[in-house]
Amino acid sequence: MGRVEIGAVIIGDEILSGKRRDRHQAALIDSLAAQGLELAWLRIVGDDAQLLTGTFRETLQRDAFVFSFGGIGATPDDRTRACIARALGRPLVRNPEFVALLEARFGEEAYPNRVRMAELPEGSTLIPNPVNGIPGFACERHFCVPGFPAMAEPMVRWVLHSHLAGVAPAQRPAEMNLRLSGVPESRLVPLLEMMEARYPDLRISSLPGFHDGRPRVELGVRGEASRAATAFQMLQRHLLEAGLIARPEDLEILPPRAMAGATRVSGTGNAV
Repeated sequence: MGRVEIGAVIIGDEILSGKRRDRHQAALIDSLAAQGLELAWLRIVGDDAQLLTGTFRETLQRDAFVFSFGGIGATPDDRTRACIARALGRPLVRNPEFVALLEARFGEEAYPNRVRMAELPEGSTLIPNPVNGIPGFACERHFCVPGFPAMAEPMVRWVLHSHLAGVAPAQRPAEMNLRLSGVPESRLVPLLEMMEARYPDLRISSLPGFHDGRPRVELGVRGEASRAATAFQMLQRHLLEAGLIARPEDLEILPPRAMAGATRVSGTGNAV
């Protein structure tokens, strides 16, 4: 099947202010990778209702699976449920299954405040919480879980196995990398633009740096194995033909690994 887009929305003023450090991104990336999937984009949004509603209006228009972290408690600053409902133009409806779980756990103390957590956008289903039994919810390919990582992580794994098991690619993409020394990234721009035009289905990455006072660039090709191998050979050939390799030791083929922090060529506006 075609490329699957997976996004994430991390919610909370405490993340933006620095009072809390985000742990969701790394855990989500690891959980996705275990199923052969990747995170396409991430947004961190505060508790402002207008901004959060606008964010969900945009994410709901995308053909994407979206994980949302935080904002599903019972306090006034927990606005995820209401903002998704508003973005969809749907009412909040008290979910009877959710109400039953709250009554079983808290009895009369479920009212009048905790029961607010059971007011979900119309059409929502529940995401089980193995830690304290208070579920999250799924609505229109948006999967909303608590902001507590200890709860969110197993709930995300449940979503992946129950909702996204059929979308994992049959084969993980191959990635091939090389390190080029003595050449600034700016001199590589025409070559990298040509590679992107020639192989639009692949990820062509460029990660500049310095070593021992000399510029150094890590270049990567990622995608379907045979296409990536052909593109990688083409990249090396053009580096040689363009005279960009002054000494054999300036070109190093790197062992297979993830290039953490690498950027798409189309997004590099700071070539050195």
